[in-house]
Amino acid sequence: MADILIVVGTESGNSQMVADLLRAELGRLGHAVDLANAGEHGAARLAERDIVLICTATHGDGELPDNIIPFADSLRRDRPDLSRLRYGVIALGDQTYKDTFCNGGKTMDALFAELGARKVGERLEIDACTQPLPDEEALEWAKDWVGQLS
Repeated sequence: MADILIVVGTESGNSQMVADLLRAELGRLGHAVDLANAGEHGAARLAERDIVLICTATHGDGELPDNIIPFADSLRRDRPDLSRLRYGVIALGDQTYKDTFCNGGKTMDALFAELGARKVGERLEIDACTQPLPDEEALEWAKDWVGQLS
């Protein structure tokens, strides 16, 4: 079974809700799952992990949520070698903002890849306009995603 850290970037609480559900459900499936608010989990601690799931919203004009900005900034500044890390991304957004749809997740995805982490599966992009309950779509995706970790 996998040992997964879920890093959450949230403004309104939707990505936190998704992460809370995933923690519970993946735990029921036998995985060890830790949940970290991105502001509480420094980039240096990523070296201790093997698998990270980033669950983040997009805020404002395509920016990262306030709570994940220090985490992203520390990754950019410290440039840790994440080559032994596998990761996945769940991005929440609103397609009415076409140019910046799910940009928070896209930003974190690109940053992890740039630092050598290996993405497992495709990024899940959840649209608030068509999916009012993002946790349901995320749960189905996550069950498939953890199957790809072995």
